[in-house]
Amino acid sequence: MDTNAVLERFWALMASNDFASVAEVLHPDFCLHWPQSGERIRGATNFAGMNQHYPAHGPWQFELRRLLVDGTRGVTEVAVTDGVQRGLALSFFELADGLIRDVTEYWPEPFPAPPERARWVEST
Repeated sequence: MDTNAVLERFWALMASNDFASVAEVLHPDFCLHWPQSGERIRGATNFAGMNQHYPAHGPWQFELRRLLVDGTRGVTEVAVTDGVQRGLALSFFELADGLIRDVTEYWPEPFPAPPERARWVEST
């Protein structure tokens, strides 16, 4: 599979909520970095366990909004919800041997727009 197909497959497997199945596209040296919390998740087993035990109100749903690829690197923008919690994941992928080796992921928090910008912007 090319990088685009691997990343599409990754998010399709995530959407199944069978997080152990994601190992199909993870490199043996897989590592996920969360710079905002200073956490690192190594290996498919830890990745699956962390996702399986993350507090949720229902099955996770993933909407792949954007996918950009450059060779063996890619970035995705994904909306995530369990029906109650909502988030946005910006994920930067690096592949090796056709599998995902490294991911650096950011989860930005929404914030209210400052009123002083109101005359120049539109609300979305």
